[in-house]
Amino acid sequence: MPTPQPFSSEHGLHSLPPYFHGFALMHIAMRRDAARLRAAAPTWNGAGGDWWQRLREVIEWHHTSEDDVLWPGLRRKDADFDAQARELHDDHEELDAAMHAVSTAIARRGDGLPHAAQTFEAVLHDHLRDEERIVFPVFDRLGERAYLAEERKVVSSAPMRVMTHLQPWMFDGAPRQSVAHVSATIPPPVRLIGATLLQRRYERTLKGILK
Repeated sequence: MPTPQPFSSEHGLHSLPPYFHGFALMHIAMRRDAARLRAAAPTWNGAGGDWWQRLREVIEWHHTSEDDVLWPGLRRKDADFDAQARELHDDHEELDAAMHAVSTAIARRGDGLPHAAQTFEAVLHDHLRDEERIVFPVFDRLGERAYLAEERKVVSSAPMRVMTHLQPWMFDGAPRQSVAHVSATIPPPVRLIGATLLQRRYERTLKGILK
């Protein structure tokens, strides 16, 4: 009998139930942007500063909302999750340190940025791999209805600056089917603003990072 493949977004979304896709698209977007930063770092000219600040804010909100909202919700529903949540919190502190190093290099006009960007990408990849190994089976055990109830609490915790960036950032380069599935969970007026006004604002931030 073949061994079941672990849930992971690292090589796409095919292994994941559709209700995981909103969470997974954020992880995919983080990996995508870590690669963009690494590519831009050797010739950094400062034009991507706003792009990096937006990315850092989204990642900081993502893991703060996990520590403060999602993990407590999962603890209440899954007794096996408690010790694992503490391990993930330590990972978040390492990721914060890596992002601080990137911001410091950017403030120095790119001095040291190639190394800081490579370290950030490596720390991020390791953290997301470990996080998915731990939490995706918990999502699966919860089932769609219970998980999405927790996810709505996470999204509602986003500050306005993150909320106005989140939809176009997540959907950048995402598969059409996944975009459609996640879009169906977003209220229509918010979805429309995200696909128009906020999309154009997001595209302007990319001009500083894409060559």
